[in-house]
Amino acid sequence: MLRYLMTLFFQTFELRFPFGTLTSNCAGCFIIGIVAGLTIDVPVLSGEARLFLATGICGGFTTLSSFIYELAQLFRDGQYSLGSLYFVATFFGAFGAFFFGTTLIKLLYRG
Repeated sequence: MLRYLMTLFFQTFELRFPFGTLTSNCAGCFIIGIVAGLTIDVPVLSGEARLFLATGICGGFTTLSSFIYELAQLFRDGQYSLGSLYFVATFFGAFGAFFFGTTLIKLLYRG
């Protein structure tokens, strides 16, 4: 539901770029990075909690299917540059957000 609301919010902008899906995917990867850090690097969460939070909650918040659909629409409409930007921004943004989440946990629990 939060992802849907985020998409509606970003649709108010005139740009033809799927900011809602990009934002939810990156935010979800950031949260999954935090959960991974709290499960692996600083074992505060159990495996069951990780499964619930990462797969259950964040899995419903992030979406590969919407990403692929929107990417296909951009290419179908001949928006190759915008589609390529969307692909790169999603891939590197999501990976960077995950990495930032795990790094943040390591830094916070260092002391």
